Amino acid sequence: MPSRDTSRAAANRRRILDVAFAELLRDPDASMDQIARAAGVVRRTVYGHFPTREALVSAILDDAVEMVAAARASGMEGATDPAESLARATLAAWQVADRYRLLLALAQRSVTVQGIRERLAPVREASLEMLQRGLDQGLFTSSLSAPALMFLHEQMLMALMDAVNNGLLASDTAGPAAAVAVLTVSGVPAPQATDLVSKLGSGDDGRSADSG
Repeated sequence: MPSRDTSRAAANRRRILDVAFAELLRDPDASMDQIARAAGVVRRTVYGHFPTREALVSAILDDAVEMVAAARASGMEGATDPAESLARATLAAWQVADRYRLLLALAQRSVTVQGIRERLAPVREASLEMLQRGLDQGLFTSSLSAPALMFLHEQMLMALMDAVNNGLLASDTAGPAAAVAVLTVSGVPAPQATDLVSKLGSGDDGRSADSG
């Protein structure tokens, strides 16, 4: 059973992470001192949990990846068709990713794109099986292999988050646009992809797009 000190330390760490996320959204250049003041702790406490600013950003990224993985799994639950699974997974993951997209550039500087990709490995494993099944069934007609498609999806979703950040894509339409995009690059005809995503968004299939 956790001791009182251990529980307090865990609560402090969680609070620092939550406050740091909010502060970095407000000001991507926020210092550790600013974050400590906002969290109501001394700077030493922040550095006790996160020895560098890069370590703090990395921990926030770990949280984001964990939430994306959970959202994708929840979104895919109950779906047997690979195209529907891919659409559901993308819509559910985007809702989480959209919360963190403003920190994407900061994360890329602190963690590197390769570091982000390494953290996505658990998400990738589940997606690879789904993509391979779609290719085997002829539902995805891409000439790319499942691993290559997965890599393309990751890069495209990060690019779409950048597009939203730069005002090139509206935030409220970005999720469905991302889902249609990953379906079409997988070889699903655009009209079919658009119709599927529209039905999932409206709940015409009996489930809302963000339910588990």
